[in-house]
This record gives sequence, structure tokens and C-alpha cells, in this order.
Amino acid sequence: MSHTVLQILLAAIVVVPLVGAVAALLPAPPGLKGRSPEQAVLRHGVTVTGAVLALSVALAAGFDHGHPARMQATTDIGWIPALGIRIHLGVDGVSLPLLVLTALLTFLCALYSYFRMPAGPSPKAYVALILVLESGTLASFAVLDLVLFFLAFEMVLVPMYFLVARWGGEGRERAAWRFILYTVLGSVVMLLGLLLVGIKGGTFDMVALATDNGSKLSHTTQLVAALAIGVGLAVKAPMWPLHSWLPDAHTAAPTTGSVLLAGVLLKMGTYGFVRIILPVTPDGAHTLAPYLAAFAAVGIVYGSLVCLSLARSGAKGDLKRLIAYSSVGHMGFVLLGIATLTPTGVNGALFANIAHGLITGLLFFLVGAIKDRYGTSDLDALSGATGAALYGRAPRLGGLLAFGAVASLGLPGLAGFWGEMLAMFGSFRPADGLSRPAYLTFMALAGLGTLLTAAYMLVVVRRVCMGEKAQETPALADVRTYEFAAWTPLVALTVLAGLWPAALLGLTDPAVQQLLRGGN
Repeated sequence: MSHTVLQILLAAIVVVPLVGAVAALLPAPPGLKGRSPEQAVLRHGVTVTGAVLALSVALAAGFDHGHPARMQATTDIGWIPALGIRIHLGVDGVSLPLLVLTALLTFLCALYSYFRMPAGPSPKAYVALILVLESGTLASFAVLDLVLFFLAFEMVLVPMYFLVARWGGEGRERAAWRFILYTVLGSVVMLLGLLLVGIKGGTFDMVALATDNGSKLSHTTQLVAALAIGVGLAVKAPMWPLHSWLPDAHTAAPTTGSVLLAGVLLKMGTYGFVRIILPVTPDGAHTLAPYLAAFAAVGIVYGSLVCLSLARSGAKGDLKRLIAYSSVGHMGFVLLGIATLTPTGVNGALFANIAHGLITGLLFFLVGAIKDRYGTSDLDALSGATGAALYGRAPRLGGLLAFGAVASLGLPGLAGFWGEMLAMFGSFRPADGLSRPAYLTFMALAGLGTLLTAAYMLVVVRRVCMGEKAQETPALADVRTYEFAAWTPLVALTVLAGLWPAALLGLTDPAVQQLLRGGN
């Protein structure tokens, strides 16, 4: 596929959702209203997100898989010459999988919402916010200018705030305020670091800065910049102890909001570590790496222990909250892989990013479906004295929940296994200059986290899926057609990535090798 066609595809992927968001707020044209204006705007959301997914698949098909380290589909035009800010877009083996994942999850959320719109205000605003969120996330993975990256990074905050505050459940306003407060404060610190890099480095261009590999930045500048940028990214990641906004946001958010928050938004933080901090401030990254690894290892164990506490009988644990805390642990593996500063660890981090998006997205869809049927996601209320008997009452739904649980605990042959294993392999032999005994300790803690993850996931499966079905128990709807359509791609890709990890690692490895060499 020609360079011009790829340019157009990438630009369209970023711009089409924005245009669709504006169109969603306009009256539906005659003949396209369907049964009601609400149905028309929800169908519009499915159409636009479907078109973006098709464009993303076309971009992936036209991508030169023989040279994934080379930046492709690039557009580089002046925007604010006085400040040296350019509209610079491009995609490589690191960003391409995240673009496709974002487009897929947003389309599945729009499809799910068409049949199961969350309770709240006008569907017009809901669809417009989903599309703005998609555009900002896609732009974060496509832009190659530090200022544009910051603008795209911030662009997603407002729509996610309103999705939680207006369409969320109990405690939504408090959760939305915590989300916006934490992320904005982190972003302010990150902006200072980005400006420091741009001013001292003489350019905001991420490719040029990566190629310089910090040669124009003193060690002190790199350290301060890496710390400031890292704090902002760590809040979004979310890294312990900057994670406390996440459980409330997930618990209060509508099902689709939780899917997008876990499957897409968290990846923006870890992507920034790989794209910006590792190649642009290598000395600063090397100095801070052991601390990042330590926080990641603590986060893995902490998240697992909290989940185990929530899963036990009598704890009044909320299933959505449990899955949210599991994200703290799983994203800890991503941060640990990055902190090894090795190709093995960073590739594992990128693989775990995609796996977490697929598996946790599926789990939040399933928990939303269980809450719709039972009217609650409280584990004690769900399981009762003997268990919720989901296997007997809705066997397909119970089977999918069990599948999501074993995928999340890292069962070999499914996507969750490879990222965690590679992150621990990277810890076994970290980059030169890093303390191997310390990283072996972090690896041991991560291994303990995998055992704890298996424990709490199996407890959840036992309490929700097993038990005796009482004679007087009313019938429970099993997986509906639209749910099957929304969830099947996630199941299939989880199996495919687990059985054929080379498909993803073949894309990321050359790009990671180049980034760790400083973009050369």
C-alpha cells in the first residue's frame, strides 16, 4: 500500500470520530431516524466506530510488517511555527496494536450500547462523548509531537468524567471528581516535564528526540524530566500508590465506561513510558527504573491481596471493584517489564498491555451483564449461602466468566500468560547497571502475585458460578445475541494471542530494540 494511502488512513482514523461526534449532536437526517431519534444516534455511534475499526484494520493490513521499527504513514506539517509545534503523525510496531485495540473496544462498546443503553441523559451526548474519547485515545497513540501528545492525553479526561458522572451508578459524582482531580494534577506535572525536554532538547518532535537519545540533555535535566513525566503517566497507568482513583471510577462507571477505562485509557500511561521516557531520557530512566520496579512489584501484591480480601465471604465485596483492583496488579506487570529496560521486559509489557485490554474488557462486560440480571454486583448478594449457581442458571454466561477468570490469572495458552512471563524474565536479567538481586526480589514478588491472582479468581468462580440451583429460583437469561456479538471478538483474540504470540511480538520487538537504542 502506498505511503499516501497510509497517510490518509491514519489521519482519517484520528479525525473521523471527531467529525462523528459533531454529527451526533445534530438532528438526524430525514429517512435515517428509524423508530426514534435515540435509536438513530445510537446507530450512528455504531456506524462511525465501525468505520474507524475498518480503517484501522486497513492500516494494519497495509503496514509494512517487514519493517515494524520504521515509522510509517507519517504526516509532518507545521502548526505553530513560532513554538516549533508540528502536526506529526506516524505509527510503528509499538503503536499499531494499541490503535487497533482502541478501535475494536470502542466499536464493541457502541454495539453493546445500541442494545443496552446505560440509564442517564440524552443518548446524543453519550455517543458524542464516546467518539471524542475514541479520537483522543487514538491521537495519543498516533501523534509524534510532545505538545500534541499532551493535548490528546488531556482530551480524554472530559468525556470520561461525564460518562462516569452522568451515566454511572451509585457514588458516580464523587468517583468522577476523584478521577478528574488525580489525572489533572498528574498531567500538570507531566506538562512541566514535557516542556523541559522540548526546550532543552531544542524540539518537541518525539522521533528527533528519540534519535538524539538524550545527548542534548544533561543528566540532571533527564532525571527531573523523567520524574515529572513519569508521575503524570503513572497516575494514568495506574501505579501504586497513585491508583486510588481507579476502583471508585470503575465501580461507578457504566459498563462501557469501565471497558474503555480499563481496556484503553490505562494503556496511554504505559505507552508514554515506552515512547517518551525510555528513548528520550535514557539516563533518567536508568536512575529511576529500580524505584519504578519496586512500586510495580508492591502494586502487584497489593492489588492481589485487596482482591483476595474482597472475594472472601462476608466481605461485602463488589465484583466490579474487585476487577478494578485486579487491574492495579496486572498493570504492575506492565510497569515491571518497562522498568527492566530490556527488550524482553519491554516486549512483555507491551504484550501484557494488549492482553489486559482484551481480558479485562471482557470481564467488565460480563460483570455488567451479571449486574443487569441480578440487579447487583455485590459478591455476597450474588452468591448467597451456597453460590449463585451461574453454571446451572445461565451456563454460557458462567462459562464465559470462568474463561475470563482463567485468562486473567495467566493460564498458559491464553493471552494473559505471555506478558507476565516475559516481564518476569526481564526481571531475572535486567539491563546492565541495574541491581540484579533487587530485580530478583521484584520477580519473586511478581511470582507471588500470580499465585494470589489465581486464588482470588478461583474464589470468584466458585462463588458466582457454582452452587445448587434451587427449585424456586426464577429463570435467568443466558447470553443474548448482541452480547455474543460484542464478546466473541475478545474471546477469540485472547485465544489467538495466547496460541500465536509471535504475531504481536514480531511487531513490537524490532520497534522496541530501536527505541532502546535511542531510535537509531
